[in-house]
Amino acid sequence: MTAATTDPAARRPFLKSRALRRFLNHRLALIGLVMVLTLTAACFIGPHLLPYDELYIDLRARFAPPGTGAHIFGTDPLGRDIAARLFHAGQISMAVGFAVMIIATGIGSVVGVVSGYYGGKVSAVLMRIVDAFLSFPSVFLLLALAAFIQPGPVMIALIISATSWMEVARIVEAEVKSLRNQDFVQAAHMLGLSKRWIMFRELLPNAIGPIIVAATLTVARAILLEAYISFLGYGIQPPLPSWGNMLNGAQQYLASAPWLAIVPGLAITIAVTGFNFIGDGLRDAFDSRTQGH
Repeated sequence: MTAATTDPAARRPFLKSRALRRFLNHRLALIGLVMVLTLTAACFIGPHLLPYDELYIDLRARFAPPGTGAHIFGTDPLGRDIAARLFHAGQISMAVGFAVMIIATGIGSVVGVVSGYYGGKVSAVLMRIVDAFLSFPSVFLLLALAAFIQPGPVMIALIISATSWMEVARIVEAEVKSLRNQDFVQAAHMLGLSKRWIMFRELLPNAIGPIIVAATLTVARAILLEAYISFLGYGIQPPLPSWGNMLNGAQQYLASAPWLAIVPGLAITIAVTGFNFIGDGLRDAFDSRTQGH
């Protein structure tokens, strides 16, 4: 066996290609990918194909059921087109989800790799901070923060990120601890490479599989949390639409106009289920126990 095949950095492209094949053979992951891509395309392309925008009011068309004229999903109590509002809300929810993924994954990865690399007192302090954040129920913490901050897409993304990085930190910390005594790390020490280089150029890339899985699941969680706090009135505020505040406005019309709740509810379900399916597929694809199969 040559040195090139034992070096994790040299094996990475091969494992990535093998992981890609396993992902493409994962039926639920492909279904999830189609769901997410279809919903994303609808949210970003759909508004350009509709004759109405999300704020256009037509009082003569109030409570129009789905399929009425150009209102493919019907209208709301003010005569606003549900499809236009749904797609615009989807842009906001997707943007919040991906922003949270980037911020939370970034924070969690840095905390995790530092904790896993140094161990000892450094790890103890950082992990106790993680435990302290985890000890607070995330929903109540979100609502408390949102109550004191002017809600908007940017602030909502920051608030959700503040409650979403801990799981990533734990995953990365455990993965780095399992890697830090490997031969390639010892070789980097012998070459005199800096600790920062070893952490972020050697260890972190070799923990990329679990990080990608955690990041994907973070998107689903962020979309769900944004909808939840907007539903309770602490998130995105009308007239700016979000899936959560669309559900909030539909509560009193469940019997007379059920499509007001069904349409955004289905959008949330498709988005969250799709990302969870992708996360499950990525987890199986990167599972080291199946690397040889």
